[in-house]
Amino acid sequence: MAGPSLRPHVHWAQRHRELYLRVELSDVQNPDIAITDNVLHFKARGHGAKGDNIYEFQIEFLEPVEPKPVCRVTQRQLNITVQKKESNWWERLTKQEKRPLFLAPDFDRWLDESDAEMELKEKEEEKINKMKIESRVPKDPFRHLKKGYLIMYNLVQFLGFSWIFVNMTVRLFILGKDSFYDTFHTISDMMYFCQTLALMEIMNSLIGLVRSPLIPAVVQIFGRNFILFVVLGSLEEMQSKPVVFFVFYFWSIIELFRYPYYMLSCIGIEWKPLTWLRYTTWIPLYPLGGLAEGVFVNFRHLYKQRKHHLGPKKRKMK
Repeated sequence: MAGPSLRPHVHWAQRHRELYLRVELSDVQNPDIAITDNVLHFKARGHGAKGDNIYEFQIEFLEPVEPKPVCRVTQRQLNITVQKKESNWWERLTKQEKRPLFLAPDFDRWLDESDAEMELKEKEEEKINKMKIESRVPKDPFRHLKKGYLIMYNLVQFLGFSWIFVNMTVRLFILGKDSFYDTFHTISDMMYFCQTLALMEIMNSLIGLVRSPLIPAVVQIFGRNFILFVVLGSLEEMQSKPVVFFVFYFWSIIELFRYPYYMLSCIGIEWKPLTWLRYTTWIPLYPLGGLAEGVFVNFRHLYKQRKHHLGPKKRKMK
């Protein structure tokens, strides 16, 4: 003959629209919770006041409720949320006037009716204020077009620098150090394209299309373009130097992480590994790239001095 069923301690609280039940059972397994004919049926194995056992109880609610309770199990307890069919304040939880012994108020969440009405009023006011603020902000009719443009821009730049990186890496594996000396002649066209297109980043910042600060963008883009178009474009002797390989390689690695990060940000996606790479790889690469860029500038200065001092002598000898 089976003994009487074990009932767990249950604490309850309410709001105008919801009922909260906290079942004092830890390590709950296989909870069976259902509402039929306005009666909540609960059965589960867990650790309660009588140790590790099967506990069960039934609650017939005072007024109609929705038949689908929401259950959340934690290591220490089980929480059940039940929606009332009508928004009102109940004088008690159960249809029977005498409160069951296993049932007690949840003082951690308990509010009286006036406090609950105040809470409800504050939530409604907060919702109304939020709607007012949103209504004051004019909707941009071109936001989808702008987002599409930014996605395409970052995608094109990513593909361009990916081509540079892959091409240089493959040539390095095949040719070894010999690939250093003709980097400019094989890669310059794509680098010209990418760095010319990068001027759009300055325009994007100027017109407020992106939130990136203007000055750092100007310094980086014009600094690179000065090296690429002015120094390398005017000094053929420099084009075959190994330093060109390292500068182009460092630039491409940095952009391989920067442009995908911006592209995903346009659609509200953040991938943590990519975020880490985008804000970390520049730490070793920027100083190395800056050192290599400094070689260009110094070489150009020395070359000008050479022409200044040796050029007139050559003309006098003729």
